Amino acid sequence: MASPSASRDRYTLYGAPGSGATPVHAALTLIGAQVDTVDMSPWEGESERERVANVNPMRQVPALLLPSGELMTESAAILIWLGDRYPEAGLCPAPDDPMRARYLRWMVYLPAAIYSLFWVRDDPTRLTPDPAAQPAMLERTAERIAHCWHLMDTQIDEPAPYLLGDKISMLDLYVTVLSRWTPRRRRFYRVAPRMARVVRRVDADPRLAEFWAARFPFSMDEEAKKSED
Repeated sequence: MASPSASRDRYTLYGAPGSGATPVHAALTLIGAQVDTVDMSPWEGESERERVANVNPMRQVPALLLPSGELMTESAAILIWLGDRYPEAGLCPAPDDPMRARYLRWMVYLPAAIYSLFWVRDDPTRLTPDPAAQPAMLERTAERIAHCWHLMDTQIDEPAPYLLGDKISMLDLYVTVLSRWTPRRRRFYRVAPRMARVVRRVDADPRLAEFWAARFPFSMDEEAKKSED
């Protein structure tokens, strides 16, 4: 699947392991491009957010420096752009493909309905300055995320074996990473049983084994040891 032309392209990716930079890095791995990583974790505090601000004024990751020198932000936009930039990698439907509308719908749904809630969860004081109210906010946002996963699972076509058909796509990578976040995989498997089969398949993809181990190791045993966020 790796693109021969991509091997000459070099990118710089800003974002910590396990962050929203992870699906971008996974995509670049499958594409076969060169990637330099700069780890930044804006959820770890104000000093780290100020460091990120030097790259992205929104103080968020991921950010991707393109070979042209242009900087891209917004994970969905980056993934869509990469899919179109390297069509030979087969990671997205072409503009004239009947699956294109479905692909764009869900690629935008993920950041709009799910990913955006983590801006609040990373620092509850952003919207809930009262410490006594923050546990309820965290619980409600976790419930909302689970509900959104369930809605997607009931509306998307039966995976065959991936979300858009017989080949892995940017959408599969995006769902796989975000489904490891709160409320974590055990809950995801319950509320999104059809997509659960897909993310397990992506977790086990041999082309990504080395990448997952280095940038976002995952196992249900390790997850079981973590408390709910």
